[in-house]
Amino acid sequence: MSEIASTFDVTAPNWNQIKQAYITGEASLSTDGSIVLPTSEGNLQIVFHVFGVRLRIGASGQPDYGLLVTTPDIISADIVNGDQQTTLISGDSKLVIGHSPFTFELIKDNKTVQQSANDGHFVRRYRLPPLAKVDKGWLMSLELATEEAVYGLGEKWGNLNKRGQLVRSYNHDALGVNAEISYKNTPFCWSPNGWGIFVHTPSPVTHAVGYATWSQRAYGVLVEDETLDIFIMHGDDGNAMINTYTDLTGKAPTPPVWSLGVILSKAYYKDVPELLATAKDVRDHKMPCDVITLDGRAWQDTDTRFAFEWDPKRFDDPAAVISKLKADNFKVCIWEYPLVSVQHPLFAEMAKKGWLLKDKRTGKAYQYKWDMSAFAEVLTPLPESGIVDFTHPDAYAFWLASHKPLFDLGIDMIKADFGEQVEDDNMLAYNGDSGNRLHNVYSFLYNKCVYEAAEKYSKNGPFLFSRSAWTGSQRFPSQWGGDPQADWGGLGASIRGALSWGLSGAPFFATDVGGFYKDTRDQELFIRWSQAAVFSAHMRLHGIGQREPWSYGVEAEEAVNQALVLRYRLLPYIYNAMQQATQTGVPLMRAMALAFPKDRLAGAFELQFMFGDDMLVVPCLQPGGDVEFYLPEGEWQRFPSEQTYQGGKPYTLTLGLQEMAVFVPKGKRIPLGPDVEHTNALTDQKPQISHYWPK
Repeated sequence: MSEIASTFDVTAPNWNQIKQAYITGEASLSTDGSIVLPTSEGNLQIVFHVFGVRLRIGASGQPDYGLLVTTPDIISADIVNGDQQTTLISGDSKLVIGHSPFTFELIKDNKTVQQSANDGHFVRRYRLPPLAKVDKGWLMSLELATEEAVYGLGEKWGNLNKRGQLVRSYNHDALGVNAEISYKNTPFCWSPNGWGIFVHTPSPVTHAVGYATWSQRAYGVLVEDETLDIFIMHGDDGNAMINTYTDLTGKAPTPPVWSLGVILSKAYYKDVPELLATAKDVRDHKMPCDVITLDGRAWQDTDTRFAFEWDPKRFDDPAAVISKLKADNFKVCIWEYPLVSVQHPLFAEMAKKGWLLKDKRTGKAYQYKWDMSAFAEVLTPLPESGIVDFTHPDAYAFWLASHKPLFDLGIDMIKADFGEQVEDDNMLAYNGDSGNRLHNVYSFLYNKCVYEAAEKYSKNGPFLFSRSAWTGSQRFPSQWGGDPQADWGGLGASIRGALSWGLSGAPFFATDVGGFYKDTRDQELFIRWSQAAVFSAHMRLHGIGQREPWSYGVEAEEAVNQALVLRYRLLPYIYNAMQQATQTGVPLMRAMALAFPKDRLAGAFELQFMFGDDMLVVPCLQPGGDVEFYLPEGEWQRFPSEQTYQGGKPYTLTLGLQEMAVFVPKGKRIPLGPDVEHTNALTDQKPQISHYWPK
């Protein structure tokens, strides 16, 4: 079993023993326009940008993974040096820096944007260090106003407002959606009060967001890197902050239209007869569907995966299988992960070339040992494996090029699973990084490689499903929320994960409709999950066991099929929202706090959301059909009944099995397309508007 990275300590540090940084000299202007300010912990580099400031201190020359797609222009600033403080002035922005200890206050238009935490007590002026070099890296403390909310920080399953939480930006194989740990993280967050922060690092970051054990009134940021590189942003609202963040780290391209259709999956279709029988059943049952998936062991031999090879015992002629699926108007998705079994000759070949992560202790290829206690209920034993080293340019090129035969065969998309296994400080990459600094960014490199393969070789436009992700992974759409439990709690947490990921600058997301594990065959749950997923960027039915609607019974088939028909009718609306997301970074599923930033009551209803600009969705999250929701100010019409509701107050409804709670602002019209069973039926495979609702 690999050594697991240590979890964060939930006890309060001894703040009085932490040395606070202080200013040791006067600020000066560098030739590149940045400002250098000497401190007790090294030179602090300060840069003004149009959206705020960037602060950098610590080591330089560490591997750069291209997390930033642009470096904004530096805006000139005037320096006013003083005995007690240094003032930097750039247009209508000002940064006031206290000297002993270091503190900062960022001011825009004579209003404070953000400042050092002022959590003092009688022992010393600043209880939490405004800035300190600590054993694990760097600590910075920011002020939180009373009742101030904070959003973002990646895919998280709990409350969208992170106030009161201790969050660690560290990718995990979470094995569910029940704890703080998650598959997709990013150290970016924002407040409706008009500020945001982004920590530019591949390393883990711990966020004590008004975490009572540390401080109820401060935001402590612990960066486990030799460098502290932090952007402090200002903006009118969350939309502006997300736009800025995605300007820095990349916008998501618009996925192909076919990816908006239904993706059918299962862990897993065991052989060709089962796969083809399922495909036939889909068409016979008139179920709208565009993609069918060969998941995990569906096409690979477990003992020797992953090697880009079809299991010859089950697929003696994969081309013929793919052709049959294509003839029935299916796109085809296949599974992969970035590990190579020691039992396959490819392991020795890649190890010899230095294309696998190495073990510091031996200098040989690291052999990852699976902790099967976590998977014992659902998986056969997995072999020891090497981990592909994506920092090695030749290994990266090899892995990318190895996808060409698959796409040439007719494969349309890849499900890039795992990517969270770089968990041991003894794992060493070609570029010299290891351990924590490599762990999170490995997901980004893996996503990037596979997406670029799809860009280069896919005949139907690039599209990717990835489970793990980091800062910048939104550039390689899309992501899905991994492995929820098949119960009502799993549904609710999956929606929170989708909304939280969207609040973090990643606009496209899908859940495992029906839940991944511990399936009870609850038809009501499956219906409600399917109905909620209609209003997501992508829609995939997936889990251990069948997810075909008829497998849950006649009522489920009728209700789910009705929902899937609606999904395809909404394609013009969804595609327009995707194009908008490509321009702004704003997600399709928008938390109420993002969509209605000035309506505090709206933000309290965390599990309802706006889908695009004009559809307010209230998912049913409990048996019996009862929903409680809030409509913001104005008149709303229920979709599709056109019943009118007055906004500015909460409501309750009891939904029949085929009913959904969806509302549209009065006066808005929703474009709808024709009834089709797959996007191949659309002219030029593009969304078509056949009519509008209401007429």
